[in-house]
Amino acid sequence: MNPTANYLPDVKNQYEALPYPARDPADEGKRLILTWLDDLPMLNHYCFAGRRSFASGFRVLVAGGGTGDGTIFLAEQLRHTDAQIVHLDMSGASLAIARERAALRKLGNISFLQDSLLNLPQLGLAAFDYINCSGVLHHLADPDAGFRALRSVLKPDGAIGLMVYATAGRTGVYQMQALMRMVNGAEPDTRRKIANTRELLGSLPPSNWFKRGEADLYHDHKHDDAGLYDLLLHSQDRAYSVDELFDWLGAGEHGHGMQLQFTDVQRGRAPYLPHMVLGAKPPALLARLRQLPLRQQYAMAELMGGSITTHSLFLTRDASCTAPYGDADYIPFFFHEPLDGATLAQVFASNKGQPFLLQHQHSGVALTVNPGRYGPQILRLIDGQRSFGQIFEQFRQDWKGKAAAPDNAALFADFAESYETLNAIERLLLRHPDAGVADPTT
Repeated sequence: MNPTANYLPDVKNQYEALPYPARDPADEGKRLILTWLDDLPMLNHYCFAGRRSFASGFRVLVAGGGTGDGTIFLAEQLRHTDAQIVHLDMSGASLAIARERAALRKLGNISFLQDSLLNLPQLGLAAFDYINCSGVLHHLADPDAGFRALRSVLKPDGAIGLMVYATAGRTGVYQMQALMRMVNGAEPDTRRKIANTRELLGSLPPSNWFKRGEADLYHDHKHDDAGLYDLLLHSQDRAYSVDELFDWLGAGEHGHGMQLQFTDVQRGRAPYLPHMVLGAKPPALLARLRQLPLRQQYAMAELMGGSITTHSLFLTRDASCTAPYGDADYIPFFFHEPLDGATLAQVFASNKGQPFLLQHQHSGVALTVNPGRYGPQILRLIDGQRSFGQIFEQFRQDWKGKAAAPDNAALFADFAESYETLNAIERLLLRHPDAGVADPTT
């Protein structure tokens, strides 16, 4: 297949001139860049019901992999397995950087392919268990054609990790893009356009919408020219609201029939849930809003917070792909931070069993949580090795009450709010014993 046969020329030229994200392969000896959608324990929880071991036969496609962040992270996690990873990108310059990064790390489990993801149905590739497509579809002339191409090489029980731009949080970006099209006009020189943009950014008044959000929402333009061009000068760029994503990808009349599991970087579902967005002093009407279907809650929360600039989500064909809370065989484990049960137990016991204000620095969440009667004791017993059944059995062995100790159903019900809160910010996940350890690299 001709790698130049199915793309927008201006987009390809941009990534040949300015590979994105800008990466120096020499930095591989200093750090490993983590990509949120590709953490295997989280991928397992949401896409494979917590049952996947990843030890053998796992096939991954990184579609539009750019300079290789997602590919390298996945390959490192799967280094000691027989997994096969295909890194596909239409930019030869980006591929060269990704190849060099992989070579410096001595990663032999990656195949590199220069082509457009739109050509996937004709490439003769075997189907994949997982497809990462991060920051790509919104740059296509026909994003749905791109998604259909991804579906054509996905196994029936496979999953897609998708990132696309979000409408509300990028309001200032699109105003700046429109402004720079006016300022640059027909200017053909990339460096001149970048210089014009930087000069104007330095003179904008504080009232400018992009300037208002610059400190918290927009960062790429501060790093390098590739980031600035990708953010403010891209020739093909669109964004989606929550409702548009459900209509496009979900189970509606014209959708693709997929299940959508949103997970914002570092914040999980928190920015999609009104009760987490509205914080510690919610309005009285919140109780009614929490009874609405999740799609409506997500759509409202996106507008309430205004801070979602990208939508990151897992797509599966079945809701049962998420590890189920309430099954005693599953093992709960803490993730994304060096948390432990004893520390969390102290936090959740701070108000002696009464609702307390949970303030979580990394996600920015501040909300009132009811820990239940037994939440702190259950948290204290979570060590990443014991199943809920074993935790509850130990709880009953330690029971000192006069009445009979609660059964599993009562303990699951009591711990539900604590679990849902910690799971919503991706700090408490589940795996089945069939999956082995939480991280295949350990």
